[in-house]
Amino acid sequence: MTLFIRNATLPDGRTGQDLRIASGRIEAVGVRLPVPEGAQLIDAGGLLLSPPFVDAHFHLDATLSHGLPRINQSGTLLEGIALWGELKPQLTQEALIERALQYCDWAVAKGLLAVRTHVDVCDDRLLAVEALLHVKDRIKSYLDLQLVAFPQDGLLRTPSALANLKRALDLGVDVVGGIPHFERTMADGAESVRVLCELAAERGLRLDMHCDESDDPLSRHVETLAFHTQRLGLHGRVTGSHLTSMHSMDNYYVSKLLPLMREAQLHAVANPLINITLQGRHDGYPKRRGMTRVPELMAAGINVAFGHDCVMDPWYSLGSGDMLEVAHMGLHVAQMTSQAQMRACFDAVTVNGARLMGLDTYGLEAGKSADFVLLQARDPIEAIRLRATRLLVVRRGQVLARSAPSEAALSLPGRPATVDWMLR
Repeated sequence: MTLFIRNATLPDGRTGQDLRIASGRIEAVGVRLPVPEGAQLIDAGGLLLSPPFVDAHFHLDATLSHGLPRINQSGTLLEGIALWGELKPQLTQEALIERALQYCDWAVAKGLLAVRTHVDVCDDRLLAVEALLHVKDRIKSYLDLQLVAFPQDGLLRTPSALANLKRALDLGVDVVGGIPHFERTMADGAESVRVLCELAAERGLRLDMHCDESDDPLSRHVETLAFHTQRLGLHGRVTGSHLTSMHSMDNYYVSKLLPLMREAQLHAVANPLINITLQGRHDGYPKRRGMTRVPELMAAGINVAFGHDCVMDPWYSLGSGDMLEVAHMGLHVAQMTSQAQMRACFDAVTVNGARLMGLDTYGLEAGKSADFVLLQARDPIEAIRLRATRLLVVRRGQVLARSAPSEAALSLPGRPATVDWMLR
């Protein structure tokens, strides 16, 4: 059956756009397209039609495990890692699969149809790897799940981590991961970057590294990551995630670092909700917020995406899978309040993450997959401001989720009882 979307506004500002969809693909986009006979017609009413939300950095193996075996009392990154270490021996594949599938249901309802998730490979049983590979297969018809082999306890710090990481890749995990700042020394951290970059080059894979998730301005592994990316010709395939130490670096060093990252075509991921929660815990006042330099990275021509990172796990007790909440927080913390910057924050939870993941069929152009979200907003800025209702979520031309329009609880004098009066 042909699906036809009438009178949509697109994120780039085009209005009155029609989309004709058949066989799971967008056949045509334009103004006043003819409606095919027998097509299922959906009138967007001028509202915003967006490509699906993309979460460029998540931990699906830990999601919805909050309180197991106890709650992170300090709120720090290191206690979260310790807590995860306590929980790992108690994990079962059944519980991992159940929690992951529940979260994927939440994600789809929020219009989140692509997730890059890191999966811990330091457990010799590889329970989480096998569980998430099973989940990936079960949900492939409605959500793109990309797995990163992540040595949570350190590649060189954990004797079996490198062997386990290679086993995970052999089982079908998509991306090489790392965590150099968690090695025992700076030298070991740099060595882990070299080893992992060479492994990614050898296997022809992408690489996504937890990099410099620290308040220490001397944690500079992203420089090493850029060097080996350049040396090995991995341009466009490597991501530095978190990069929170950049928040504390001096400006002169950053002025040297940004061109190196751009030359290597590194991608960057900031995780606004989690970075500002975990970082700066040892500060008095003024207290650092920890999120990396998003505006400066973007201005340097580096592709920056946002990630949710955590939802109800040892590191973060909140979250719902709403990438508009992530964009909303990122906008505020980075003080990205110009019109162009706010739109860039919307891109950070949509097209930028798709580019980082290499999702070639993503987008609202003819020939792309018919995946999109109809939002109860007129433009991307309004979508972030309202954390807009997802009226319709479509995957490969099939409607996956619907939500009723948001309405005001009561009528005000001269105002109708609907959220429409909030829209420009």
